[in-house]
Amino acid sequence: MRRLGAIAAVLAVCAAALALGATTEEGAKGTTYEIAFDNAFGLTEGGDFKIAGVRAGRTTSFRVEGQERPRAVVKAEVTEPGFADLREDARCEIRPQSLIGEYYVDCQPGTSDRSLPDGGRVPVAQTSSTIPADLVNSILRRPYRDRLRLIVGELGAGFAGRPEDLSQALRRAHPGLRETSETLQILGRQTATIQQFITDADRVIGELEARKGDVTRFVREAGQTAEISASRRTDLAESFRRLPAFLTELEPYMNRLGDLTDAQTPVLRDLQAASDELDTFLTRLRPFAAEGTPALTALGEASVVGRRAVRKSEEEIRELRRLGQDAPELAEPLRQFLQTIDDRARAVEPDPRAAATDPPAGDKTHISGRGGGFTGMEAIWNYFYWQALTTNPLDDVGHVLRLSVIVNECSGYQTNPSDQLYEECNQALGPTQPGVTTPDPTEGSAAAAAVAKRETPAAGRRDAPAGTRAPTGTPTPRELQSLLPGLLAPPKAPPAPAPKAEPPAPAPRTFDSRGAEDLLDFLLAP
Repeated sequence: MRRLGAIAAVLAVCAAALALGATTEEGAKGTTYEIAFDNAFGLTEGGDFKIAGVRAGRTTSFRVEGQERPRAVVKAEVTEPGFADLREDARCEIRPQSLIGEYYVDCQPGTSDRSLPDGGRVPVAQTSSTIPADLVNSILRRPYRDRLRLIVGELGAGFAGRPEDLSQALRRAHPGLRETSETLQILGRQTATIQQFITDADRVIGELEARKGDVTRFVREAGQTAEISASRRTDLAESFRRLPAFLTELEPYMNRLGDLTDAQTPVLRDLQAASDELDTFLTRLRPFAAEGTPALTALGEASVVGRRAVRKSEEEIRELRRLGQDAPELAEPLRQFLQTIDDRARAVEPDPRAAATDPPAGDKTHISGRGGGFTGMEAIWNYFYWQALTTNPLDDVGHVLRLSVIVNECSGYQTNPSDQLYEECNQALGPTQPGVTTPDPTEGSAAAAAVAKRETPAAGRRDAPAGTRAPTGTPTPRELQSLLPGLLAPPKAPPAPAPKAEPPAPAPRTFDSRGAEDLLDFLLAP
């Protein structure tokens, strides 16, 4: 029962609303308005009454009011629902409906807060009457004399002594005249602004005249830009198509940016607190900036030259770009090769020398334990290092080049060279060479005694000549140091030849195998 009561109440409310709407609608249909015109020419009873260009009703009656200033009052009735809502500032005018002389009333509702009541009037100040085009055409068909008579005689006689009424009627005769008058009034109130605008426009035109080359270039570049944009319209359309998705993906980042701005608030407060010190810093920076101005000017001048150089290098850049297209195909194998050659895990075999010379901890090629071998890069450099040590032994005794590219009489190792061979092949760095050009200062010393003792016949060998070394072992470095002065001692000078005798033939170049064997035993001994 309670549910049935609720349903009945809802139905009653709906019925009351429908009845009220019907009553309101019917009332709206019967709403009438009075509209005052200076001239109601062309209007007829039952003619169209439109609101905002839409037919809302019809004109029902006409009457003339006033003696000194007569007005035509047109009564219009709303016959369509929903149009009875004219405001107090509504404006109405008479418009031609066709070329055969039919006219109708058209009103704009207005924007006032107060509505025009039923039977309300639109004053003549808010109306306008059109100039009938058919009457104008009829007058134009008359001769010029009759035209002038009609204008001066009829119109002058009709409005004699009423210039104000004539002026107001002409203003209301066509909306364009009224709007022109309002425009002139607005311009009159803005005379100072217009004057300042003209002054500024003259200044702007002067600046444009002084920089007309820049304006021309701007127009030309704008045309080129528009042409380029038109050629890329497909890409631009694709960019606009992707823009919504981009904005959707950008939203989380913008939210994060908002959080960042909130987090920056304390920093900005601190910056505001330090603004005085910053102002002092900028003030002191001013002389530095003044001193730096010439440098920036010179940099600008250099940029002009640099721009020309860059333009001249466009062809080389295009060539590099063309060559760079194949660079990825080479870069990938090159990267793999360089990574492999510097990988300790790809060593050929373990080598304790690699652990002794590896980089410190932190480097990717560091050997954590004592195992590991040389990387490929280290093996390459080790080759050059060990090859140099192989061909160029160097110690505290001397420096010997074991490999000679040029082979001649000076290439062999000589322990007892002749004077002529010494003169041709020596590389002495001065006139004094102990044991060669001057006496050996170590003769008679303990080293010389050791050499003499070592050069005695070997024990247990009857056929060993004097001066030979017993092959019982490799000489020590100290013994070799005492042996070298004797090996390098120059031979005794031969007796001077007779004054008139022919010079003797040069002695054959001999090679002392004993000294060479001793030196090679020392150098190549394990």
